[in-house]
Order: sequence, then structure tokens, then C-alpha cells
Amino acid sequence: MLKHRGFPGRLPGTDHQFTIRRAHKAGATRLIARERHADRRPADRRADAWFMAALWRHFGEEPFERGNLDAGRLSWLFGREVVPAEEPFDPESYEALLRIDVARARAAFPESFGPDWPS
Repeated sequence: MLKHRGFPGRLPGTDHQFTIRRAHKAGATRLIARERHADRRPADRRADAWFMAALWRHFGEEPFERGNLDAGRLSWLFGREVVPAEEPFDPESYEALLRIDVARARAAFPESFGPDWPS
């Protein structure tokens, strides 16, 4: 499992996790497209925006390996702002390649693409 050095481990001041420490012996948790409802808590929406900002600053438009990125946090963006970058795509692989769909990400999280965010 690739560890993304320099990627934030969590949203500062919260328990919203962005990365995992070690690979699971049973294999990677499956990525699924989770439904984001309008009534989600502000803290959850803020965690999504921070995670998207971290992805953008760390990887930009380039494809990236899933590695140690948290499956739960990725699943809130998967299928919309974060999409597979390869075919066939294995949602249960740490080596799976993903990429940011920049147009959809900018529409959903415009604050994540500002010059100073996150700071």
C-alpha cells in the first residue's frame, strides 16, 4: 500500500479521518458511491471540502493511486468528484488509480480550489 507522504491525516480539530495507517490484512475496503443528502451536518460537509482541497493540492489533475487514502472519506466523493482513472477498475485495490473530475469538483466544492484553502 502506497503511503501518500505529506497528505493530511485528518481534518484539524476533528476525528474526520483522511488516511489510514496500515493496510488491512483482509484487503482494501470497497469504494462505493455514497449519497450526499442536503441535510448532512456542517462538520461532515466541511470534511468533504477539506478532503477535496487536500486531493487537489496533492495530486491536481493527475491520476493518483488510492494507497492509504481512507475508503470512507473517498466514498463520499467517489463516482462524482473522484472517478476511476483506469479500466477495468478494482474498487477493492490499494493500487487502483483515481483522478479528480475537475469540473464536477469545482462545482460541488468551489471553496476547495481557492488559493489559501485549506490553511
